[in-house]
Amino acid sequence: MTHSRRSVLRRGAGLAVAGAAASLAGCAGDGGGGSEGFDSGYAAFFTLNDWANAVAGENASFEDPVDVGQLGHGWTPDGTLAADVAATDAFVYLDSPEFSWAQDLAATLESDYDTVATVDVLAGLEGDLLEWNHAHGEESHDGETHDGEDHDDETHDGGSHDGENHDDGTRYDPHVWTDPVLAGEMVDTIATGLGEADPDNAEAYAANADSYVEELGAIDDAFRSIAEDAARDVAVLAGHNSFQYLEARYGFRLHSPVGVSPQNEPTQSEIADTIDLVDSEGIDVVLYDRFQSPRLAESIVDNSGATEAVPVSPAGGTTREWNDAGYGYLEQMTEVNVPAFERAFDAQ
Repeated sequence: MTHSRRSVLRRGAGLAVAGAAASLAGCAGDGGGGSEGFDSGYAAFFTLNDWANAVAGENASFEDPVDVGQLGHGWTPDGTLAADVAATDAFVYLDSPEFSWAQDLAATLESDYDTVATVDVLAGLEGDLLEWNHAHGEESHDGETHDGEDHDDETHDGGSHDGENHDDGTRYDPHVWTDPVLAGEMVDTIATGLGEADPDNAEAYAANADSYVEELGAIDDAFRSIAEDAARDVAVLAGHNSFQYLEARYGFRLHSPVGVSPQNEPTQSEIADTIDLVDSEGIDVVLYDRFQSPRLAESIVDNSGATEAVPVSPAGGTTREWNDAGYGYLEQMTEVNVPAFERAFDAQ
């Protein structure tokens, strides 16, 4: 089932959130933007906000409630956010437990307030999600498959996102957006959702999404080139690994002493093993997450033959520096991640 045939829009009737009932009563009379035309919304974090505004173009504007310098997962909104979102026309989010605040807000909007469209960008991608402790070495990665399944417009019925990810309680890595191919599907899902909420501008949303997906295609090409030209088959990321979707897509191998889960802490043995890997592989560049401390990367550099710690971005947030430079998701990927991966895998 393709996204063009899948409804990603869910509606309810009236909004009441514990602790915000009085505020919502005031905005409910206004009916949000729906009574006067579709023109505003919220998106759950930086990346979705960037995509939603790109798809909306001149027809609507979206806001990101998450402060600059913070990431949307593990974040806690203030008490007015529900009322603020209820006064707009749409909420774009990931239905993932790592964004439980957004799940809760979307559920309330769907059940109690019928003028706010909710768009779950993970709709249709259930079969593409990777577990937190996904073992890449057990799979074949040829650049065309991901989790053993082709990335085309086929139906993925791997389960529903109802706050538990899948019925078996398995936890999945939410960083789907780091894969530019899956990012394109998510952008298309936003266009479908906005088009259902605002049919008069559905063609414009679809056209804007198509243009954006073309730019994502250039990022896909860049990472494929890195995989083809890489002089080494492993790089070191000194921090929790937000890039296993890139690993699965392009066959990269990122060694992290921390692992995938942000709750993990590296042991001295794991750090020592990482230093040994750096030296045995002749690795010059150690990567680190720009939204985490560089101390571990710097320590590995200081105690190995590596010469530099280089930042990468999980592309789930932004910094003041990047804001000032006008960086969106595309720029973070092309100006930060692509050059860093080229250096880390010696693909220059």
